Amino acid sequence: MSLAKPTFPAPDHDHGRCTADALQHAERVCAKRAQKFTPIRRQVLEALLSSHRPLGAYEIIEELAKSKPRPAPITVYRALDFLMENGLVHRIESRNAFLACAHDHDEAAMVAFLICERCGLVGEVPAAPVAQSLTASARSTGFTPRMSIVEITGVCAHCQN
Repeated sequence: MSLAKPTFPAPDHDHGRCTADALQHAERVCAKRAQKFTPIRRQVLEALLSSHRPLGAYEIIEELAKSKPRPAPITVYRALDFLMENGLVHRIESRNAFLACAHDHDEAAMVAFLICERCGLVGEVPAAPVAQSLTASARSTGFTPRMSIVEITGVCAHCQN
């Protein structure tokens, strides 16, 4: 099994371009699915795009409150649910946090998160073969899996230098 190179930002990363591309991707996904990309959904996604680190819901609220009135937590959670359902945000279970995603997949797509213990950056690699193997193993015991999340902690290439 071969996994793709993880999607960590490169040292010469153009964050402005990255953010603009991710927002355009979100607009295309919503248009294609006839979903509304409302201002609050956009703002929550923009808050997550402000860095490549996962943010908790209350960190998102604090980020939004810097430039606008503080949104109610339920409003942010609803926006996060929408963004996750449309594959625009991932939930990092071990951190109870959320991460923007500009890849073209939905919430059912299996990815493995590579979480740097030093800098907090999170990369992702496709993990369908891993998920299929785990699902088959679970089913062979009579267990019916509902959700599978793979999170791998370690040290990213940038922090190893």
